[in-house]
Amino acid sequence: MENEIVNILCMKWGKKYTANDVNILFSMVQRNLSLPFRFVCFTDDKRGIRSEVECFDIPEIDIPEKKAVSPWKKLVMFKKDLYDLKGKALFLDLDIVIMDKIDCFFDHSEKFTIIENWTQKGEGIGNSSVYCFEIGKYSEVYEYYQNNFVEVTDQYRNEQIYLSKKIGDIEFWPDSWCKSFKRHSIPPYLIRYFVQPKKPEGVKILVFHGNPKPEDAIKGGFYGNIFKYIKPCKWIEENWK
Repeated sequence: MENEIVNILCMKWGKKYTANDVNILFSMVQRNLSLPFRFVCFTDDKRGIRSEVECFDIPEIDIPEKKAVSPWKKLVMFKKDLYDLKGKALFLDLDIVIMDKIDCFFDHSEKFTIIENWTQKGEGIGNSSVYCFEIGKYSEVYEYYQNNFVEVTDQYRNEQIYLSKKIGDIEFWPDSWCKSFKRHSIPPYLIRYFVQPKKPEGVKILVFHGNPKPEDAIKGGFYGNIFKYIKPCKWIEENWK
């Protein structure tokens, strides 16, 4: 991949995430990627996003009203013509923390590569927080969805199950590269009141799906209810900036 420009893609819509989340993701990529790159955010509101980030409107996609706030919108990444973007792309959710160098994500495979979903091991299903693909190569994912979106959203619980099954011949990242903060860092109940969350060995990207978010982990305390507690996690703060 030397001297080839690669793409980092992310999305921000609605009120769940802010311009600051995009800006922090850009900073983490800048520190941890040595390859020349374009950083693109597909968004409905570019206000406050730093100038180094290219902001594009989110391409058109049909989503049933009852699922309008769900991640189905992420399937626009698989459009055949995605503005002027070409070549390899690494898609990153905004609720991740990059812990180590990420050049290896572009060199790992020529196949569509994704996290093996931690709750569905052995079922061939990815977690779409971090995946790498060739732009335009998997346009059938988007096209079939657009032509059959009611059927697809009724058949599949979420977009990552659909895209994993639709592509079929997928590869997963090495197990240590992408870990879940919730599943792999937070100590078991009771112990978590006395022991700080740990950094998983060999992790490159830590995923904060659901709650807590990185800012919650940094502050520590309760999140959600009295059974959900974590001690302040300063090693997150060292990386999430």
